[in-house]
Amino acid sequence: MNTHYRDTRKIDPTRGAMLADGTPNDQDRMEIGPTQLAFSEWAAAGLELPNLPALRTWRHKRLVDAVNQRDYGGILMFDPLNIRYATDSTNMQLWNTHNPFRACLVCADGYMIVWDYKNAVFLSKFNPLVNEQRTGADLFYFDRGDMLDPAAKTFAGEVHDLIRSHSGGNMRLGVDKPMLHALRALEQTGFTVFPGEELTEKARSIKGPDEIKAMRCASHACEAACHAMEDAARTGVPKGDMSENDVWAVLHAENIRRGGEWIETRLLASGPRTNPWFQECGGRIVQNNEILAFDTDLIGAYGICVDISRTWWVGDARPRQDMIDAMNLGREHIETNMQMLRPGVHMRDLTMNAHKLPDQFQDLKYGCLMHGVGLCDEWPLIPYPDKFVEGAYDYVLEPGMTLCVEALISPKGGDFSIKLEDQVLITDDGFENLTQYPFDPRLTDT
Repeated sequence: MNTHYRDTRKIDPTRGAMLADGTPNDQDRMEIGPTQLAFSEWAAAGLELPNLPALRTWRHKRLVDAVNQRDYGGILMFDPLNIRYATDSTNMQLWNTHNPFRACLVCADGYMIVWDYKNAVFLSKFNPLVNEQRTGADLFYFDRGDMLDPAAKTFAGEVHDLIRSHSGGNMRLGVDKPMLHALRALEQTGFTVFPGEELTEKARSIKGPDEIKAMRCASHACEAACHAMEDAARTGVPKGDMSENDVWAVLHAENIRRGGEWIETRLLASGPRTNPWFQECGGRIVQNNEILAFDTDLIGAYGICVDISRTWWVGDARPRQDMIDAMNLGREHIETNMQMLRPGVHMRDLTMNAHKLPDQFQDLKYGCLMHGVGLCDEWPLIPYPDKFVEGAYDYVLEPGMTLCVEALISPKGGDFSIKLEDQVLITDDGFENLTQYPFDPRLTDT
């Protein structure tokens, strides 16, 4: 009997067996991926899809090169986002952040092994760069009880044998976020343990061509979700029964509909709850004719973080002039700071030459001027001058870095804040603003 593509739930029957991103043309892929809705929207926008096998190869090479540059035997990762970077595989990501049952070792010769949940070792088998799957990295008390020590000793012994086989016995090991028993067992086995976050953060900071394509797609999907959220707010708030949670739920739903994954925070607030910033959304009914501000912190399509912020005026009256002035100041702040971005600029100079906010906005300004972004908020962090620590970020910008440029215009003792943020790519000769979402014209009309 012949099997026809039309009978196997194709996303796009014209493409044959594979999609343009290098994955099978069905709706049953092992890894989390975009949906038909996302693919159709990206096609309409003329976006080029990433090639995922090429993306994975780029990331694997970044890690292997970083290991060898530091003369490590390997990099051992427990952080779920670093494991995602190394393998492009996921497993209960949020649960794993507080119950660390996964680990990934990348050896100096490139050999890569994943320790996974005991019933889920198949989850990384789609990726041929993962050479081996095991279990046994679940070194937390809930899972092991009072027998943590022998489990950690067994795990450390496995790491030792792998390093001996694939790294010439080099016992210098980079490790990120190990549980205490794991760290002690590795050291007792003879490893000299180095902070692995330094390696992984810097490896992740430079995005390859396919990562940039993935970020463009994720940004488009995130902004489509934001448009749906804005439409819902502008329709629902005037009726008098729409809560902050109701508004925020639209972003979650629209993110998932496009193959996104989760949202790291609940940073949406309305009216006086926007000042001070960082109150998370709740049951407050959003009132007509007041500020509504949010920060997406969204892990979207392809696992890419899209971290943008906007502030809306929802209602039919004109906003107060001080709100309009604050909005225009916020735009000036991020747009002026963005103009500094180009390869070769020292991170210290970004701090020292940044646009300065007036005194009345200093106390409640945002926690940083800019920060890196990739699979989540990443290295580097560019602080304001009053938070600068000499030597903490003694580096220059490079092509392929992606940064979020921040503004929080929040008058001390006031009843509103303006939160703005754009996501920017460092190019060969400057920068490209990846964020296309408009600023609310109601708050920029002078």
